[in-house]
Amino acid sequence: MQDEFDVGGRLKSLRQQFGLSQRQLAEAANVPHGQISMIERNHSSPSVASLRKILGGLNMSMSEFFEPEAPTTHQVFFTPVELRDLTSALYQDNDAALRMITIKQVGDAKAHGLQVLHELYEPGADTGETMIEHEANEGGIVIEGELEITVGDATRVLKAGDAYLFNSREPHRFRNISDRPARIVSACTPPYL
Repeated sequence: MQDEFDVGGRLKSLRQQFGLSQRQLAEAANVPHGQISMIERNHSSPSVASLRKILGGLNMSMSEFFEPEAPTTHQVFFTPVELRDLTSALYQDNDAALRMITIKQVGDAKAHGLQVLHELYEPGADTGETMIEHEANEGGIVIEGELEITVGDATRVLKAGDAYLFNSREPHRFRNISDRPARIVSACTPPYL
């Protein structure tokens, strides 16, 4: 089994690298000062939404945070095994989601300013009751199965061939309420993971 990722140590190292105090980072990210301290000491595990917000204060994506050694390449074509698995970074503290959702990224999203994802939602998969919000725009096409998507007050079940496009600042959620897997190819700009 893989060693557990030290979220607190990585955040502290980056904050110091940027020459910021905990208070300065908290102000830049618009989060309570104590939250930064608790995370850095590994006394608190941040939610995905909280970590994204904090990393926004550093102008850093989730993939950069969790894969700091990933080399920048000018690769044009990718096989399935070359896609970057973001699932464990997103759901490291949620075993159910790790078993039910797979999210893979094509290449270096930040270098291109575009995040292209291949997403798989097993039956019963849910991004969570807490709606997702981030600074971007996203869209996608359901290529297999059905997926319930909620954006703001609107909810719709999309089937293979159906598509979506929205401002990601609106609260949103993805759920597979069917009895078969759902696959999506999506894009997000600017990259948020």
